[in-house]
Amino acid sequence: MIEITNISFVRALPGKTLALGRELCTLIQPTRTEPGCLCFEIHQSHDDADIWFIYESWRSEEDFDAHFETAHMTAFGKAANALVEGELALHHFSRYSAQETLELSVA
Repeated sequence: MIEITNISFVRALPGKTLALGRELCTLIQPTRTEPGCLCFEIHQSHDDADIWFIYESWRSEEDFDAHFETAHMTAFGKAANALVEGELALHHFSRYSAQETLELSVA
């Protein structure tokens, strides 16, 4: 099983930065207690206060998928509609630094 890391960038609608930050922070405690969650961190940009960055690591893709079925993520998804500008920029990564050998598949 290969750990996965997700990096997300979220931009707040004008005037909604504080509200978005508060909503994101409500995810920290319940997410960190989910099975398979290895790390869940929220960051705010120093260069542009409207940009928020989420860094999360999961034991498996299945654990990450289950994360989106939780009550706190469902509630955040509803609240985010009034707070987020555009689409969430989500990037998935596989952790290879713990592997003895690296085999990459190039698409």
